[in-house]
Amino acid sequence: MNVRFALAVSSDKQFEKRHFGDADKYLIYEHIDDKLMFLSEEVNGFKDMDETKVHGSQRKGHAIIEFLKSKKVNVLVSRQFGKNIKMVNQHFIPVIITTENSDDVLEILNHHIHWIEDEWGNNKQGFKLFKIKAGILKASIDK
Repeated sequence: MNVRFALAVSSDKQFEKRHFGDADKYLIYEHIDDKLMFLSEEVNGFKDMDETKVHGSQRKGHAIIEFLKSKKVNVLVSRQFGKNIKMVNQHFIPVIITTENSDDVLEILNHHIHWIEDEWGNNKQGFKLFKIKAGILKASIDK
């Protein structure tokens, strides 16, 4: 089973402490043959959608969901998620990381890939939230 990741990063490819939907771009990786392989870099064209009206708009959330589903993404990786995580986890496994460096994050994700593959293989929606620091914590998302 190949799992595809979208990493929410700044324009200089660092993780910042902001919500997934507010990232400048998404780095798309796929886990193939025990490695995370870079596939593409996608500019977040939805970053400012509806932000003048309401932060964390459902319209923006749905647009990002559809865009990333079209890229066959399974896992979203960010330092933070907003209230749209309740929609996001119906389609993707959300992962919160603590480091800013994308190379470190790739190593951590690859190390914990069996947990993520297990979650993807055993659920169809309502995925658990993963928090990765020194270890890994899997938690339910309140509705």
